[in-house]
Amino acid sequence: MTLARYGTGFKKRAVARLLPPENSTLEEVARHVGVEIGTLERWRDEESAGGGDLGSATARLDAVLITSTMDEASKSAWCRSNGIHLHDLIEWRQSAISALSGKAGSAKASGSIQTREDRVRIQELERDLKRKNSALAETAALLVLSKEMAAIFRKGEDE
Repeated sequence: MTLARYGTGFKKRAVARLLPPENSTLEEVARHVGVEIGTLERWRDEESAGGGDLGSATARLDAVLITSTMDEASKSAWCRSNGIHLHDLIEWRQSAISALSGKAGSAKASGSIQTREDRVRIQELERDLKRKNSALAETAALLVLSKEMAAIFRKGEDE
C-alpha cells in the first residue's frame, strides 16, 4: 500500500470547504475529496496553527494589499482559497493602518523628550542623594562624638 501525496493547493481547497461560507462537515468533504477524516482534521489543524502561508508580517501586508480592491464576495473567495478567515484579514488591515497612521513617529518624538526629562530628574535625585548622604554622615559623626563625650564625663564623676 502506497501513501498518497497531496499538493498544497489540493489541501488548501479541501480545508477551505470547511470554512465559511460553505461550512461543510468533515465527513462530507472527506467523502468528496477521497481522504480520511483524520487526514482532513490534521490539514485543518496545520492551516489554523500556521495561519496558512500568511504567518509573516510581510505576507499579511501583501494579503491586505491584494484584497484591498476586491469586493466582499471576492475577498471571501480569496480567503477560502488561502485558508484564512475574513476577520483575520480585517484585523491585519486595521493593524497596518494604525502602524502607518503616524502614531509611531509621534511616540518616538515624545520618547526623546521623555528621555531628556528623565535625565534631568535623575541628576536632581543624585544631587539630593549626595546631600542626604552627607547629612547622614555628619549625624553619625555627631552621635559617635556625643557618646564618647558622655563616656568621658561619666568617668570623671566616678572619681
